[in-house]
Amino acid sequence: MRVGLLTREYPPDVYGGAGVHVEFLARELASLVDLDVHCWGEGRAAGVVRHRPWTALDRANDALRTFSVDLSIAAELEGRELVHSHTWYANLAGHLAKLLYGVPHIMTAHSLEPLRPWKAEQLGGGYALSGWAERTAIEAADAVIAVSGAMREDILACYPALDPARVHVVHNGIDTAVYRPDPGTDVLQRLGLDPDRPYVLFVGRITRQKGVPQLLRAVRDIDPAAQVVLCAGAPDTPEIEREFRDLFRELGAVRDAVHWIPRMLPRPEVVQLLTHAAVFVCPSVYEPLGIVNLEAMACGTAVVASEVGGIPEVVADGETGLLVPLTDDFEAGLTRALDTVLADPAAARRMGEAGRERAVGEFGWDTVARRTVRLYEETLKHP
Repeated sequence: MRVGLLTREYPPDVYGGAGVHVEFLARELASLVDLDVHCWGEGRAAGVVRHRPWTALDRANDALRTFSVDLSIAAELEGRELVHSHTWYANLAGHLAKLLYGVPHIMTAHSLEPLRPWKAEQLGGGYALSGWAERTAIEAADAVIAVSGAMREDILACYPALDPARVHVVHNGIDTAVYRPDPGTDVLQRLGLDPDRPYVLFVGRITRQKGVPQLLRAVRDIDPAAQVVLCAGAPDTPEIEREFRDLFRELGAVRDAVHWIPRMLPRPEVVQLLTHAAVFVCPSVYEPLGIVNLEAMACGTAVVASEVGGIPEVVADGETGLLVPLTDDFEAGLTRALDTVLADPAAARRMGEAGRERAVGEFGWDTVARRTVRLYEETLKHP
């Protein structure tokens, strides 16, 4: 089966959960199908074709630059029997290939543009274009993969013209051989963390979706013995970066041992940070699944996360972590949940062990890939 996998992010340029998903899915699919990956970037490698926005659009809106990449990708897909796109950055390429070559288009929805209105800050009028591209592709796709049951409900609510029979749930996965407890402490020492003090860890982009401003306010009042470690980068806009910096300065004025790591760390370093955290926190206000929670669980760490989207399908409340409802009391709820875990290290260890067991047993990438290929086969049989 000749499959084209279409994505914006692909190693070494991975900055979000969708990129992690495609990276590991592609690795597993390569042994099951004849796979070509089309992504953003420069150059070619075995099985990977990279595309860059047209230079004539260097000063244009980012949505237009994205469409130029989609045209470039579509032009290269002749001969593929099926195309599978990820995120709005690549969905239009999949839709164009479907029309141009008469092949099935499957798309995985990692998030939905109608549920991310803050993207208008980043894209301006381009947000209307990204929404148009997503709607056009999703309503015409031969099959749509939702990364959680909650995501499937969101898809059908946002796009009621879509036939529910075409929307399939295939959860995100985790490589539990890569994400596993690391007893080393060299990374912690190099980053200046005190090994004798517990720390709360956040890993994610500086974006409204991830609830970063709420987190910075919530951790002001947690146990003063705890360190706060923020692996936070890739801000969506200059405005949210300024807001983050202001809140970070305010936080540093009221408590010590607050660490901001603005760069993307290599995966082994993130694994060590996840392993030794007293608690990992995911304060997202919108999250179709939240693969980063799986990463923390696979490293044996308790999780405090917002009770939104697909997160409750990953984090078992009271068993692998604590869930905080997204209410008017959200920030105070985060503070209480973090303090609850910090105050009981034995319970946190039990949660971490249960999280590791859950990640290994239910979310392996080999299982995700086999389910995906079955959907490919069904779609080719019954387009």
